[in-house]
Amino acid sequence: MAAQVPEVVLASGSPRRRELLTLLGVEFRVQVSGEDEDSAETDPRALAAELAALKGRSVAALNPDALVIAADTVVAVDGVLLAKPADAAENADFLRQLSGRTHQVFTGVSVFAGGQEQTEVARTDVTFRALSETEIEYYAQSGEGLDKAGGYGVQGLGQALVSRIDGEFSNVVGFPMSLVIGLLRGHGVPVWGAAHSPEVNTEAAPA
Repeated sequence: MAAQVPEVVLASGSPRRRELLTLLGVEFRVQVSGEDEDSAETDPRALAAELAALKGRSVAALNPDALVIAADTVVAVDGVLLAKPADAAENADFLRQLSGRTHQVFTGVSVFAGGQEQTEVARTDVTFRALSETEIEYYAQSGEGLDKAGGYGVQGLGQALVSRIDGEFSNVVGFPMSLVIGLLRGHGVPVWGAAHSPEVNTEAAPA
């Protein structure tokens, strides 16, 4: 008898995460945590993991029979955290710090199922091209970066800021697909119709 697939609950109000999870062919509902997500953690990787777990923990407590998935994205340059800018002026300041430099994007993904909790973190390095002051002000005034860690959205107008990405693009959007797929399938949730990761054929092709 096949195991029953648990209900999937996304503990995030992010429209980008909803869109990406939908692209994976997963049926889910959204329930946003109302918990305080403040943390004294200063290490970017550890902070991403901690905030993802905080987001999911309270939702998981309300849905003990579901699989709850939560995520949080943290941006850092030279170890300095750049959260969501408070206004256009701070957004412009973030862009000046990122201009012509490489920074790190960490996304923590937490899954809660059957009373167990599992959290993993993905990292992507993003390099901005050198930006002029006019470009910085133009992007800051667009408002696109105000609700995003680091103050930019790589899937929108902000893609024009970027010259290089080393790592997974979807991680910069805020939901690392390869990590999410592995976590979901690891708990029996089908992704693209498959509940398990495919076996990779490593045999050499005939000459």
